[in-house]
Amino acid sequence: HERLQDLSEMVGGYDFAQVIAAYWRGHDTADEALKGDAVRWLRGEFTTRTDARNALGVRTFVDDARVYDHLKLLARFVTLAGYAGLLVCLDELVNLYKLSNTQARNANYEQVLRILNDSLQGSVAGLGFLLGGTPEFLLDTRRGLYSYPALQSRLAENSFATQGLVDYSGPVLRLANLSQEDFYVLLTKLRHVYAAGDPAAYLIPDDGLVAFMQHCLTRVGEAYFRTPRTTITQFVNLLAVLEQNPEASWRNLVGQVEIAPEGNPDLAPLADDADARSAAAHVVPEDDGDLSSFRL
Repeated sequence: HERLQDLSEMVGGYDFAQVIAAYWRGHDTADEALKGDAVRWLRGEFTTRTDARNALGVRTFVDDARVYDHLKLLARFVTLAGYAGLLVCLDELVNLYKLSNTQARNANYEQVLRILNDSLQGSVAGLGFLLGGTPEFLLDTRRGLYSYPALQSRLAENSFATQGLVDYSGPVLRLANLSQEDFYVLLTKLRHVYAAGDPAAYLIPDDGLVAFMQHCLTRVGEAYFRTPRTTITQFVNLLAVLEQNPEASWRNLVGQVEIAPEGNPDLAPLADDADARSAAAHVVPEDDGDLSSFRL
């Protein structure tokens, strides 16, 4: 209980400490119901104060408005438990960008701003965030993070990081698309994993990897390595067939692989974005070239 006193000083910390103590009592007395109620509260599964008070004797529960404060409490708790901290990964944030209700979208962006301010100002310890989203989610000044002036100023990129220069100290890290060389290395790793790390069990040689890439290039162009989800799936399917049919030849199968351009719904224009749809309709694809420039 003495170690939990630090939690009581934080927003919502008193009830959080009470729930942790309740879990310990349940563990000490073999009260599975009490332990289960404590875990339910920590998971945010209570929906009314009455239920929380009856089960654990606390007056609050974790709802949308308290999620971030709850994460800060969890971070403090895990550091008290001896860990370095808590890392929270939030992916597919493009779904915030897709919210049609401006008020709801801005309410979410306000929470992102709280997280960013605490992180940049060092006002929270032992808590880190990784937020994943598309470039449009960040840069769109109408609906993206840049539509919120306070976020735009904090997330602005270094103006000197141009012409190949990079700055990894800022809050935004841009992930580049895979190159052909990257994709080749990825295929070798997949082959290695599929063979359980035994080179003698490789189902397809290096020449087969290049042939597979050439086949994909002729079907969908550069999209096969820039947005490789479908391509990777087909490669794993090819390995599965080769494994279960030892008499089959990869040379005969590679030409039968069906590859279709991958459509990413996260990158599609929004329903009310007529300008984006019009611009997309007039895009002229570039010449995909061939593998002549492929180098490792």
